[in-house]
Amino acid sequence: MSIGIAGAGLLGRLLAWQLSGAGHRVTVFDPAEGPQARGAAGWTAAGMLSPLAELECANTELARLGLRSLALWPRIVAELPMPVDLRIDGSLLLAHGSDLGAARRLVDLLTAKAPAGRRPEPLTPERLRELEPAVHGPAHAWLLHEEGRIHTVQAMQALAAGASERGVQWCWGEAVHGIEPGRIDGQPYDWVFDVRGLGARPELPVRGVRGEIFWLHAPGVVLHRPLRLLHPRWRVYLVPRPGDLIVVGASEIESEDRSPVSVRSTLALLSAAHSVLPELAEARIVHSEVNLRPALPDNLPRLDVMPGLTRINGLFRHGWLLAPALVEQALAAMAPHTEADLA
Repeated sequence: MSIGIAGAGLLGRLLAWQLSGAGHRVTVFDPAEGPQARGAAGWTAAGMLSPLAELECANTELARLGLRSLALWPRIVAELPMPVDLRIDGSLLLAHGSDLGAARRLVDLLTAKAPAGRRPEPLTPERLRELEPAVHGPAHAWLLHEEGRIHTVQAMQALAAGASERGVQWCWGEAVHGIEPGRIDGQPYDWVFDVRGLGARPELPVRGVRGEIFWLHAPGVVLHRPLRLLHPRWRVYLVPRPGDLIVVGASEIESEDRSPVSVRSTLALLSAAHSVLPELAEARIVHSEVNLRPALPDNLPRLDVMPGLTRINGLFRHGWLLAPALVEQALAAMAPHTEADLA
């Protein structure tokens, strides 16, 4: 089949790689100037794969999709032509003593919504020091076993390279203005995927939610797994990456402003990170990033399938967590239509 994809972010690259691997002829359109242009939200993320922690603001269906993605990511990474750092060894929730009340309410919420056998495990101070010796300050901690993280930059590069090796045609610098079943800007295809994020307006009521992260170079600071500090005002996370790097984020601001990181966010996020890992005082800020996450009014993802057209949008802050499972669902929903056409 000839497949047209509008959007070369995470969803677009994952679709292109999988569809071309199945033998289809795939063409991808994106307004970015090339595969390394970092306009898509997928670039500006720490890549936390946290189906349980995200139950704070998500429903059990998102948790189910997230757990499915955790099963799919290792298979995907194993087949890519470039190495991608992927680890599924749990994450930690942390809270300072003064924030215990708010933390307990959240942990109780996660416990009530989590599937049986996947609930937060309270940690003693001794157990916390055993797991993460560099953590000092938080008086309370919980371990979430089935969580992980993926190196987002490596994965974006590897998906594009893998899709190119499979013959995908990339149309960089080409924004898509009109999509209908079987057509992108009037060009005919057997099937079309619209994964443009904010570019899908006005067809979808999608909005941009500003997110900000910092990359810190912290030689000698050993962190084994992602940390989330349960703060009354901030959900600060710290995610280790190869090369003595730690990613700190993430603000969540209802604004489509793409200007540089604010002083407010810098002070809040880095102060909170320092309160968890005091050794970060000597870390160096490699760079900061700002991007807009595409979100629908209910902050839940949307997958629409009709003959000749699939739309996926609204992944909000769950893109890396949900993308493999949503792509799997999209391709399964497409199959009956294409089988009928071929018959």
